Amino acid sequence: MSADQHTAAVGALEERTSTGRLWGLLALAAAVWVGAYVANEPLWDVLVHGEAGLGLDADSRLGHAVHFFLYDTVKIMLLVAGLIFVVGMLRASISPERVRGLLAGRRALTGYAAAAIFGAITPFCACSSVPLFIGFVAAGIPMGMTLTFLITSPLMNQVGVVMLLGMFGWEVPALYVVTVLAMAITAGLALSRLPLDRWVEPFVFSTPVGQIAESDRSPTLGERVAAARAEVTDIVKRIWPYVLVGIGIGAGIHGWVPEDFFAAHAGPDNTWAVPLAAVAGVPLYANVASVIPLVEALHGAGIGLGTLMSFMMSVVALSVPSLILLRRVITMPLLVIFTVTVTVGILIIGLLFNLIM
Repeated sequence: MSADQHTAAVGALEERTSTGRLWGLLALAAAVWVGAYVANEPLWDVLVHGEAGLGLDADSRLGHAVHFFLYDTVKIMLLVAGLIFVVGMLRASISPERVRGLLAGRRALTGYAAAAIFGAITPFCACSSVPLFIGFVAAGIPMGMTLTFLITSPLMNQVGVVMLLGMFGWEVPALYVVTVLAMAITAGLALSRLPLDRWVEPFVFSTPVGQIAESDRSPTLGERVAAARAEVTDIVKRIWPYVLVGIGIGAGIHGWVPEDFFAAHAGPDNTWAVPLAAVAGVPLYANVASVIPLVEALHGAGIGLGTLMSFMMSVVALSVPSLILLRRVITMPLLVIFTVTVTVGILIIGLLFNLIM
C-alpha cells in the first residue's frame, strides 16, 4: 500500500469512527430528551403538590396555575427544541428544491391535500407546530400549504378523534375529520392568493439550516448536527419570552371551567351560542384530548354539539398563547388574516354540527 493510500485509509477510518461516535451522542441525547419529557409531569406533581415541595393543593386554583405554568413551560420548550433540531437535521439533509418540488410541483388541490393530511398525522399543539412552520417556510414550501398544515395539525389530534369515537360514535369524529380537512384546504387555497411571504419575519428565511441546505455538496453528519444545533439556539433565543408570556396567560385562567356560563348563554336556543363559545375558548390553552371530557360533560347538560365543537377548536387553534408565539414568526397583518380566516371556518363548522347533529 502506498503512502497516499495509507493516509486515505486512515482518514476514512477516522471519519467512520467520528461519525459512529456522533451517532452515539445523538442517541444518548434522544434518550435524555425522552426521559425529561416523560418525567416532566410527575416531577412537577411532586415539586408543586408534594409535602417536600411547595405543598400547594392540587384542587386549588393556585395549585392548578403554578403546576400548569411550570409543567407546560418545560413541555413546550422541550418540544420546540426537539422539533427544531429534528426538522433542522432533515432540512440540512434535503435540499430546499427537493422539498419544494414534493409539494409545489403538484397540482394545487393535491399539494394542499397533502399538506392537510401531513398536519393530520402530526399531533402537535398550535405552539408546537411553529417550529415545523419555520422549517416549511425556510425550505421554500408555498405559504398557503404551510398555513394549511398549521391549521390542521393542532385540530386533528388522533387521540382526540379516538376519544370522540368512544363518546359519540363514528358519525361525530367522521364529520369532524372531513370538515376540518375541508376547512384547512379551503383556507390555505384562499390565503395563497395574498402576498403572504412579505408578512413573514425575515429571520425565518435565513436560519442556519437554510444556508447549509443550499450548498452544492452533501453535508456531513457533523455539519448537519452543527447547523441544527445553531438553529435551535437561534430560534429558542428569539421565542422563549413569548412562550413564557403565552403560557403565563394560560396558567392565569387555568382551572376556570365555564360550565355555568355555557349553560346560561350557550344553550341550544341561543342564536349566538356558536360565536360565544368560540370567543370563550380563546383565552384558554389546551389540546383536543384535554378539552373533549369537558365537551362530553357539557353536551350531557344539553348544549349543542356544534357549539361545543366551536369551543374546542377555538381552544386548540386560536388560544392566546399560540397566537402570541405565532406572532413571533409572522407579522401582525398575516396574524390577523389567519385568525379571521380560521375563526370563520370554526363558526361554519360549529353551525353545521348544530344543524345536522
